[in-house]
Amino acid sequence: MILAKATVTGATGYAQDITTGHHALESDEPVSLGGTDSGPAPYQLLLAALGSCTSITLRMYAQRKGWELGTVRVALAMTRDDAGAESVLREISVSAPIDDDQRARLLEIAGRTPLTKTLLKGFAIDSRFL
Repeated sequence: MILAKATVTGATGYAQDITTGHHALESDEPVSLGGTDSGPAPYQLLLAALGSCTSITLRMYAQRKGWELGTVRVALAMTRDDAGAESVLREISVSAPIDDDQRARLLEIAGRTPLTKTLLKGFAIDSRFL
């Protein structure tokens, strides 16, 4: 079963045209790394994917429970320590008042979103030239 498809094309420099389904977007590196900053860098896209998956999953869960969340905001930062270990800090907030039990349950659900689980367990990448 195919979960997602995307095509990425770059002719010159680091700027990339991304097509996925009927959506088009760009990716690039910042000027400080030799790009033209015409779009988010790859790690920024990865964080955006994780953040959107988190927000969508929390909203789906809350709707099933009949909880009002208001605006869901997921702020993410990726870091690398001196030993090369990478980690992501995910900070979640909602604009509607929720109690401590709801907050704890939503944090548990955030740890089990589809993309979170994929990133934590890792996955194979099969690369080949056509």
